[in-house]
Amino acid sequence: MNPLAKTACCVSVLALAACSGAAEDSSGSEAPVEELAVIPETLAPFGDGYPASGDPCRRLGESAATSNYLDDSAMLIGCPTEASAEALGGEIVDNIDGVRLVSVPMGDANVGMAPTAEEDALVAGTDYNATTMLPCGFDGSPPEGTCEAGVKRNWGEDGTHLVEVTKPDGMKRALFFTGTTPTSADSAQADGSAGWDFTTSREGDQVTISFGPETYVVVDALIEGG
Repeated sequence: MNPLAKTACCVSVLALAACSGAAEDSSGSEAPVEELAVIPETLAPFGDGYPASGDPCRRLGESAATSNYLDDSAMLIGCPTEASAEALGGEIVDNIDGVRLVSVPMGDANVGMAPTAEEDALVAGTDYNATTMLPCGFDGSPPEGTCEAGVKRNWGEDGTHLVEVTKPDGMKRALFFTGTTPTSADSAQADGSAGWDFTTSREGDQVTISFGPETYVVVDALIEGG
């Protein structure tokens, strides 16, 4: 073969290979996928999604990072993206390590649910009309901790409301209300609560319930909605 022809042939083959590789790279390239911010344990996340199970946002409990944003009349939610945070309709109060902290008023706790004319809406994935984190204390301590709680409005045939509080040990304490007035709590021989005293005191729009060595603070907005 003529040396010049041979050189031209090799150049053509190399050019073809280069073009082929470029085309392959172009066709096989993918747009980078935005990674979701991981909600760290320092924000005390709990639950398996908010407002529904599997959703990217999660409710946040009390920790050094969240204590300044906790409010008796609102839930604090952590969301990994701006879009998921804005969808909740609350107020974005901070951004910590890429996690948007959203304060959702109790009246908006039923976000994502469509109420009917006959009954109050339920929080997605629960049988509660609203959920919150309320101040609580145990073993005679003041209510400086927080407990997860949910309300079932008009739970009884007489219009009684039920607030269920999840204690640190995972057990639940039921508190019964007539209107916004607490009337009693469930008790049992098993935990020694059968003989406990039940007393209440009110300050403005919140009531403090003392049941034996346990103390709970409930705001009227949880009972009344809005």
